[in-house]
Amino acid sequence: MISTKISSLIEKRKRGLSLLFLLLFLPCLLSAQVVQEVRAAWFTTLNGLDWPAFPARTAQDVERQKADLRQQFDALERMGINVVLFQSRIRATVAYQSDIEPWDPVFTGTAGRAPYNFDPLAFAIEEAHARGMELHAWMVAFPAMKVVTARQLGNKSLPSRQPTLVQRSGDAWIMDPGVPATASYIARLCQEVAERYDIDGIHLDYIRYPERGVPFNDNATYRRYGRGMERNAWRRANVTSVVRAVHDAVRAIKPWVKLSCSPVGKYADLSRYSAGGWNARNAVSQEAQQWLQDGLMDWLFPMMYFEGNNFYPFALDWVEQSGGRPVIPGLGIYFLAPEEKNWPLTTIVQELHFLRHIGAGGQAFFRTRYLLRNVKDLRRFLQDDFYATPALVPPMTWLDSVAPASPQLTIERKNYALQLSWTPSPDAHSYNLYRVDTLGHRHLLRRRFEGTSFTYRPALPSLLNGHFHVTAVDRYGNESQ
Repeated sequence: MISTKISSLIEKRKRGLSLLFLLLFLPCLLSAQVVQEVRAAWFTTLNGLDWPAFPARTAQDVERQKADLRQQFDALERMGINVVLFQSRIRATVAYQSDIEPWDPVFTGTAGRAPYNFDPLAFAIEEAHARGMELHAWMVAFPAMKVVTARQLGNKSLPSRQPTLVQRSGDAWIMDPGVPATASYIARLCQEVAERYDIDGIHLDYIRYPERGVPFNDNATYRRYGRGMERNAWRRANVTSVVRAVHDAVRAIKPWVKLSCSPVGKYADLSRYSAGGWNARNAVSQEAQQWLQDGLMDWLFPMMYFEGNNFYPFALDWVEQSGGRPVIPGLGIYFLAPEEKNWPLTTIVQELHFLRHIGAGGQAFFRTRYLLRNVKDLRRFLQDDFYATPALVPPMTWLDSVAPASPQLTIERKNYALQLSWTPSPDAHSYNLYRVDTLGHRHLLRRRFEGTSFTYRPALPSLLNGHFHVTAVDRYGNESQ
């Protein structure tokens, strides 16, 4: 239920008092401790919307693709982003070396052709980790390839290899969640990625039935597998079966890999606010809040590409029903663009402050290119203001809350630099480096650093003063003293 306080704020807004003035001028009281908050960006490879900008047909082209990704990741790091959702399964085609599905054509210009001496997912993981950012493999679940792409791939295509798992949907194919083998197929894909790559998370997208208007007829599937269940309940159970299969497959090999998904932005109708017929549970069969509460999901990224009363009460509902796990609403920053809805920057700024005020687990942005284009000055606002203080990703304390042992640090002064070295800590995956100034304020110098020595060369010699600390961080995000 919506709390009385926030409900009152929303009602005041309806009567003409903008939440902008209620929230933008609330004091942002940040403690000396480092903030824990997810700051994520969707990095889209579908049709090269974010990357790559061109196919690579030569070794030189590959180097240009790599340089472009490095530049974008550099900008995301400077902006304060700490999680990259990298689109890895695209449309029954992939951005990594797979024994199950073929390469997407975006990397070479030809469907099924492997990039020249280059694995995009492996490269993206390496570059993200070098910048202290997590990388989650974004896996598009049910939408499959266009019919024309399937013809190009021939017997490598999903419709040719697994015809019972897909249905024709206009000019494309889509996987049928009601076929039991669909769950095991998607789970195998996610398990393959988790086994082969040092990913930090699996992020499921389009883990839902098609919305109205998309041609999809599962009458035959329902007759065969419905077992007398009510149709909508059966559909919800089918989607949950896929989520559970992915959970079980990934947890069995790497239990620290975070599982998340991006449900439709409104879970269901609220007592005082209607979802307008477009919600996760009833329109597309996503019981996402239940997945979080049952432990099938670690995080949720509801796609809240809305404004006004289509945003605020539903955002609060997600947070109140989170069961203590991070809910990171996705913001539709592409609507800032003049060619889209031309929202003013204040729409997104207001939503950002509201989410932080109600205790959301963070924020996510769809999509990267609109961040980097600095549409309506959003990039500057994040970099210089809202994300001016770096943040750590919250630990997965619901799975493991035991911190690793503290490393032993030694410091050596070398002219205008400090050489920090420390002993490896058992169970540590990486390390965080801090400087504590003379006022006792703690500044995060590096996060997720995977070595055991670091040279600190500040721009100002005065920053060499103070105390320096290193903490060990395990795979679950638990941090030592």
